[in-house]
Amino acid sequence: MATRIHETAIVEDRVALGDGTAIWDNAHIRTGTTIGRDCIVGGKTYVGQDVVIGDFVKLNAFVYICTGVTIERGVMVSAHATFTNDLYPRATTPELDILRPSEPDERTLETTVREGATIGAAATIGPGIELGRFSMVGMGSVVTRTVGDFNLVIGNPARVVGYVCRCGDPIDLPIDRTDSAPTTCDQCGRRFMKQQGRVGELESSTGRLS
Repeated sequence: MATRIHETAIVEDRVALGDGTAIWDNAHIRTGTTIGRDCIVGGKTYVGQDVVIGDFVKLNAFVYICTGVTIERGVMVSAHATFTNDLYPRATTPELDILRPSEPDERTLETTVREGATIGAAATIGPGIELGRFSMVGMGSVVTRTVGDFNLVIGNPARVVGYVCRCGDPIDLPIDRTDSAPTTCDQCGRRFMKQQGRVGELESSTGRLS
């Protein structure tokens, strides 16, 4: 399937777009960015230079993704979500005599969103962290530290309030204990457990966490 780019979108040089990917109205994709196949980049979304985005990623409208972000396959980023890449940003030099350049420098931190994760509308993602596989960030949350696999976080700063399955439904695991017995997702039947604070899916063939 051919790539579709709306006539009002800006796609700079050295951008790689996979088959079937759609870039909607007034989106801006900066130079050096790679976007995989069958992705959607919503209207008015901005993707900074050298960002890496995997296959089957959905970016809703008005998303801001800055340099230093890597998004793996199957991720959803809802409308108005914002990424950041500098813990202590300033507009100018200390003397207030010249603007700091916008290009990446030694202060630019990297953030990774692992496969299958969901970021809710108007969430803010802090720099230098990782969002785990199939994790879920609630709408309006401010994420300031790394989120584990299958974790559900909400609030400002975001905190763990539960756990979610691959399918998105809640799974019944204790928040206040580091280990648990296996539990089954009511929606899809996948099985999960918690070991040493880590949530994982039980492989049917081996019974091990994945």
